[in-house]
Parts: sequence; structure tokens; C-alpha cells
Amino acid sequence: MTAFPISLETPIRFSGPLPATADVAVIGGGVIGVSTALFLARAGRRVILLEKGRIAGEQSSRNWGWIRQQGRDPDELPIMVEANGHWRQLASETNRDIGLVQGGVTYLAETEAQMARYAAWVPHAQTQGVDTRVLSRAETAALLPGVAKPYVGALHTASDMRAEPWVAVPALAELAVRAGAQIVEGCAVRCLDLAAGRVCGVVTEQGRIAVPEVVLAGGAWSALFLRNHGVALPQLSVRATVAATTALPEVAAGGMADATLAFRHRQDGGYTLAPGGFHELFLGWDALRALPKFLAQLKAEPFGTRFLPAAPRGYPDGWLTPRRWSGERPSPFEHMRVLNPAPNAAKARQLKEAFAERFPALPAFDIARSWAGMIDTMPDVVPVIDRIAALPGLTIGTGMSGHGFGIGPAMGRILADLVQGNAPGHDLSRFRFGRFADGTPMRMGPAL
Repeated sequence: MTAFPISLETPIRFSGPLPATADVAVIGGGVIGVSTALFLARAGRRVILLEKGRIAGEQSSRNWGWIRQQGRDPDELPIMVEANGHWRQLASETNRDIGLVQGGVTYLAETEAQMARYAAWVPHAQTQGVDTRVLSRAETAALLPGVAKPYVGALHTASDMRAEPWVAVPALAELAVRAGAQIVEGCAVRCLDLAAGRVCGVVTEQGRIAVPEVVLAGGAWSALFLRNHGVALPQLSVRATVAATTALPEVAAGGMADATLAFRHRQDGGYTLAPGGFHELFLGWDALRALPKFLAQLKAEPFGTRFLPAAPRGYPDGWLTPRRWSGERPSPFEHMRVLNPAPNAAKARQLKEAFAERFPALPAFDIARSWAGMIDTMPDVVPVIDRIAALPGLTIGTGMSGHGFGIGPAMGRILADLVQGNAPGHDLSRFRFGRFADGTPMRMGPAL
């Protein structure tokens, strides 16, 4: 079976001495940071990407692998349509098979109320030219022969895709290096270097780099990095458990999800299983501060989050994690180079049972591996993509809320253009940083 998730035991592949200067520094080696570096390099910029641990070591290798237009927030949807095109093109340029398959994505409905919600989203797809359609009970049964659970219908987008994230993101990093980007793993950025309140460089554990523009794509660590500079971002991270089965016959071509189970076939022949609509939040100081902003989300999904009293030591919102430090001493990012949460073992067992119940004709199988990732999420479940006025020279791309893998290449292209002062090509007003402080109500979009 493919070795994943990527860990600190994974050999460093991208290294080298730090440059004294660069045009842009990118903090974070997940799909957003890697894609940003790729597009900046292709634009001829001298870009250095700095990753405290390993490329794709955290959520970018631990996600479901879906490249999904279906069910997106309408403000994200045009960006996701762009991302679909990038994935097809980039897959043809890599030296690896990233497992890109157009198998579609299907949301299975167990009630007529769910069907009504799905049908209400279809006009958003039609506006963007996406091929989403509602399936009848008979069409759903034909799509899932052998399923034991009755479904009243489904929402289906045939043009949606999947890929193997632990292969795909490192492959994008290789493309970025071929384009001229420099990537250094195992090198944490401790803080920004500021002069007269403006970014003039980054302070890393290996020394300072003079650079006028920085992109922060730190995923679950972004809010902690910003807080050290006096910038408050109400971003939290939730634990999501995933399980991988041993090899099985294919029961469905694409990604499938009902109210409690999501699954998709993998390149190695097994299935990736995940709980639908369930995640876990470790309580900490940031969670308490951000609670008022998250009330709308909690009201919309009152039973989707399980609260845990304390994060393990060193987590971004751990009770004892420092919120202030200098560039002269090791930072929290060096104390935990790869955020590697333990999976919920009981949930992994439940996933196996649920999958076996839905497909009783499958041969006996086991869970080959289970893992977890920390998903960076925002109160309105859409990201922050913006220049930060309080720290001129800083651009952030974070809070992808579990949607980052699929949309990553397009978000990287947008961030690269923002840094260069180019038009982003999409309306980004929904994703502005200031929405959390200017009195804007936390609006939950009609995403599914």
C-alpha cells in the first residue's frame, strides 16, 4: 500500500542553502503554498518556499483526494471550475501518475428534505456551466449496484475528479522547482522581519532572507503565526479521521457521500473512508476567543462537532502553546514540525462497519491504515485570500475549511497574481480578511 501520510521519517527531498534575497517568500508547503510558488516561478519571480516539516506533511496529504465542484459555496465555485482545468493540465506535465481520475462526485440523499436541498443548489452549478444534475431513485440505484441502503435520489457531477494527494502535492512541488522555485524543507519561518511596519524579510531557523513580499499559506498554523504579529484571525482547526481499506472491487467510480459516510476508490485498489459531517475540536484559548464568530456555524450544524477538552502539547491552539516569541529563539513551529494527530480509532471501526453494511456482497476486508488531519476552518466555511493592510507586504491564503486540495491550484494562481499586483480574475470580496472585524455578519453560504 502507498506509504502515507507523509511524516518526519520521510526523507527530505528539497533542501539547499537559503538565498540571501528573493522576490517572494512562501510560508507553508501544503497544496496552497506549493501552487503559489509554482505560479510565481512561472511568472519569472525569484520565489523561496519554506516548510517547517515536509512538503504535504499535514492536511494536504491527509484529505479525501476529491477535486470537487459539486456543493461548493457559490463564491468559491468559479475558482473551483478554474482549478479543475489546472489539475488536468498540471497532471499532464508531471513526471508521476498522480491518480487523476474523472469519476464524478455524488451526494446520496436519504430523505426528500435532502433532495430538496440538493435541487436548490443546482442553479449555482448551471450559472457556472457545471454539469451537476439531480438523479432519481432509479438512476441512483443504477449508479450504485449492490448497495443495501435505500436512497431516494442523489446529486451528481460527472466532471468532478479525484487524485492521490500524497502523490499529487509533491508532484506539484517538483513542477515548481523545474520552473525555478527554490523549496527548503525542515526550515521553519519564525516570524516576519519588519521595517517601519512593512515586511522586509523573514527570519528562519537557518537565518534571515531579505524579501519584500511574503505569502502565508500555513494551514492550521496560520492564526498562530499572525497572532505573534498582533493580527487576530478567527481560524480554528478540527481533527478529521480517515481510514483506508485493503484492496476491494470497485463499487462506485467516483466520490460518494451520504449523511454519515464518504468513500472513494484509491489508486492502490482500496477505499478511502471518512465520516460525513463529523469532526472534532480541541478546545484552547483561540477557540474561546473565536466562539462568537462561530455561533452561526454551530447553529447550522449543532451535532457536527465533538468538543475535546485539550489539544496535545504543542498543537497550534494548545493551552500551553506560546502566542508570542522572538526570532532569536526556537518557535512553536520547530517544536512540532509535522502536525500528526492520532485518528479516532472508534470512528475508524465504525467506518468499516458502515461500508460493509452498505455493500454486503463485498469480500471480507480490513482497515489497512487510519490517520487524521487538522483542517483549518473559518467561521463562515470559506477561506481568507487577501493582502493584510496592517502588515504591508503580507498576503495570506488560509482557512480552506477542508476544501483546499481540490481548489489548491487555482488559489495558488490567485495568490501569485495578488502578490504581483495583477487582477485576480475572480471576485474575492467574500474572502477578504476584514470581514471578521468590520461588523459583517457571519453568513453561511448555500454550500453542501
